[in-house]
Formats: sequence, structure tokens, C-alpha cells
Amino acid sequence: MSFLDNLENNLKALENLEQGGIDDSRRRDADRARALEVEPWSDRLKASPWTTSLMQLATRAGFSRRTKVNFIWLGTTLRLEARDQRLELRPAPDCVDAVFISEGEEIKHTKLDLEGTPQALLDEWMALLDARV
Repeated sequence: MSFLDNLENNLKALENLEQGGIDDSRRRDADRARALEVEPWSDRLKASPWTTSLMQLATRAGFSRRTKVNFIWLGTTLRLEARDQRLELRPAPDCVDAVFISEGEEIKHTKLDLEGTPQALLDEWMALLDARV
């Protein structure tokens, strides 16, 4: 490979890096702005007695069904998993959304009231879980 071919390849590689860098920078800025928008609701979700109660009730409900309910924090989102069903609690700029996911597809969205009781939400999710048996 000649010197000019090598130089040309290096220049092309640098151009590709610059284009990707701009997109990455925009994506990071958008992610940061989104995180700042949802921060009040994500803090409330993490520190709320409602969340603690939901975890306790879900553990009991799963135990009675001989099903392990897994709790996972993914950034600001709390995910509950049991069998092939998921319930994701996603903070939004104006509320916390509950998203019911069955076999990887979102089937329902509900706004949560963190001042109430999580029992109705859990009953709805467990009904979906029971229907899949």
C-alpha cells in the first residue's frame, strides 16, 4: 500500500469518527435533558413508601403463585419481571407511567398515583400473569 493510499484511508477514518462524535454528543445532550425533566418523579419513585409497599405485595403475590418476581432498577425505571410478563414504572416529566409488557410488546400504559395504594396495579398485573399460565 502506498503512502497516499494509507493517508487517504486515515482521512476517511477520521471523517467517520467526527460524524459519529457529533451524533453521540447530541444523543448525550438529549439524554441529559430527559434525565433532568424526569428527576423529580424518579426521586419520588425511588424514595416513596408506595414503591416499598409494591415490592412487598409483589413478592407475596408471586410466592403464592410459586413465581419469583424480580425487581430491577434500570436507570430511573423500576422493572418487575415474572415469567414472560413485565411491569415497568417509568418516570415521565409530569408523572410516573406503568407500562405492562407481555412477551416483549407493550400492551397497556397507566399513570400512577404514588399517594394511593399499589394493590390495584399489582392485581391487574397478576391477572395478566395468571392468564398466561
